Amino acid sequence: MNSERSAVLCSGGLDSAILLAEWAGSRPQVFPLYVRSGLTWEEAELEHVHAFVRALQPRCPALQPLVVLEQPVRDLYGDHWSVTGRQVPGADTPDEAVYLPGRNVLLLTKALLWCHLHEVRSLAIGVLASNPFPDAAPAFFEQLAEVISAAVGDRLSIERPYGHLHKRDVMRRGRQAPLEWSFSCIQPRGSLHCGRCNKCHERQTAFRDAAMPDPTRYAAEDSIKPN
Repeated sequence: MNSERSAVLCSGGLDSAILLAEWAGSRPQVFPLYVRSGLTWEEAELEHVHAFVRALQPRCPALQPLVVLEQPVRDLYGDHWSVTGRQVPGADTPDEAVYLPGRNVLLLTKALLWCHLHEVRSLAIGVLASNPFPDAAPAFFEQLAEVISAAVGDRLSIERPYGHLHKRDVMRRGRQAPLEWSFSCIQPRGSLHCGRCNKCHERQTAFRDAAMPDPTRYAAEDSIKPN
C-alpha cells in the first residue's frame, strides 16, 4: 500500500470541498471520489464537483482526476423524498429531516474498496463534530474500516480531520477555496441552488456565521442570503 496516495470522499458540500482543497494542497497525491447513488440532486451536484476539481487543479498538482463510482439506492429507498423529489425538507426542518439511512455505510464501503484496489492507504471524509447521526460517530468509522480491511486482507483507514471542528471553524479554513463551485442543495433548479431547502438554509447560515460573502447563485428570487 502506497503511503503517499490518499483519497477524499467528495459530496460537493462545503465541508468536503474545503477538505479536498486542503488535502490537495498538502498531500503528495490525492484522489477525489464521488459516489453516485441515483438521488434527485446528483446531476447538478456532480456538475459542481467536476467544476470544483477543475478550479483546484491549476494550483494543486497533487490532485488527480475525479473518480465517479456507482452505488444505486433506489431499490432501497423506494418512494423516499431523496429519490422522488417530492416533499423535500424545507428551510424550517430539523437536521433529522435530511438523514438518509445507511448512507455512510454505502458510500464508505464502495470508496474503501476502490482505495484497496488502487493501492491507496487512507480515505478522508469531511464529517464534523456537530454531526448527530449514528453513522458519524468515531467508533463507527473505526469499526467500518476494520471490517473492510479484514474482508480484503489489507489495512485501510478512514480519516476525519474535521471530526473535532464545527462548521464555522471549517468555513474559515476554506476562505481561499473556490466555494462558488461547491454544492449543498437537495432540490436544485437546473444547476442552481433552490434557495429554500434545508441544505440551502444550512449553506446560507454557514457563510453568515463565518462572516464570509456567499458566492452562491440561488434560483429563488425571494431567497434571503444572510450576508
